[in-house]
Parts: sequence; C-alpha cells; structure tokens
Amino acid sequence: MREIEEHIAKAKVGNQISFLFLLDFFWNDVFRFQLKRTNNEYEAEEITIQTFSRAFDKISTYNKEYKFKTWLITISKNIHIDSKRVKSIPTLSVDKSLEKNIVDETPSAEDQLITEQNLISLLFHIKQLKPHYQEVIRYRFFEEMSYKDIAETLDEPMNNIKVKLLRAKKLLAESIKERE
Repeated sequence: MREIEEHIAKAKVGNQISFLFLLDFFWNDVFRFQLKRTNNEYEAEEITIQTFSRAFDKISTYNKEYKFKTWLITISKNIHIDSKRVKSIPTLSVDKSLEKNIVDETPSAEDQLITEQNLISLLFHIKQLKPHYQEVIRYRFFEEMSYKDIAETLDEPMNNIKVKLLRAKKLLAESIKERE
C-alpha cells in the first residue's frame, strides 16, 4: 500500500501525524494477535502499547522489504516472550483485591466545583476510559506533568507514555463523537 509506505517514510523523520496514522491503522492487528496469545485484555493492551513504543523508537531500522505489519507482530511476539520470562522470576505476591481500590472513579471535590458543561462532559468521557488511560491523561493535562515526569512516576519508558497518551486521546475523541 502506497499510503502506508508514505507514512512509514514520514514517521522515520519524526512526523507525529504519520505515527498516529500507523498506530491507528495497525493497532487492532497487534492487539488481536496479543489477545490470542495472552487471553487477557489488559495484558494484550499493555504489550500492544509497548510494541508501538518500541517500533516507533526503532522505526529507522525498519526494512521496507518486509511488511510493516509483520515487523510489528515480530516485535510484539518478542515483547510477550520477554514478559513471560520476567513473570517466571519469583516475586512478592500482591493482594489482588487491593488493585480495585487504586483508581477512584468518583468525582473529586474539585470536579464537583466545576460548573462549565464542556468540562463536565469531558470528565464524563475520561471516566469511561480504562484506568491506565485515565491516569496518563490526568497527569499530562490536569497536573500538567511532562512526559519524562509521567514516565518516572509510573516507572515506564517515555515512549510507552507517549503511545498511551496517543491511544487515550484517540479513544476519548471516539467516545465524544459517539455521544454527539
């Protein structure tokens, strides 16, 4: 496909619109691949985010003799294998019932004071996102943290944060369009 090749070339020189196009175009392929491997939606999504993060970081190494989708799937497969290796290392167990208490979905006192209809609507749509998307949006847009600060706070690579934010903004835009 000529359009994909053009976006790959533009992404290689740092064009953010092309990165977003490639993310949107190939997201479902990589996510479905991981969902079949993991049988866990959250884990599949995390590996997909890591896949795009690594791919965008290493896009200059992409060889156009191969299909871009195949390259992404290979990266995704390797990330999954690496994550399985890490999981096989014994760690301290964490009470899974505590995980549900991490994200507070009730509006804060600040949210209740906001009377502008557009902001209330936006907050409603943000709350519909998965907790890890809510978190990066809150840090970036409400607490005005830099990508670097968010990455340090969440102990994740900066590229993962960038991909999560891209994905969160896309899902948020889709949610708002559906509601209109």
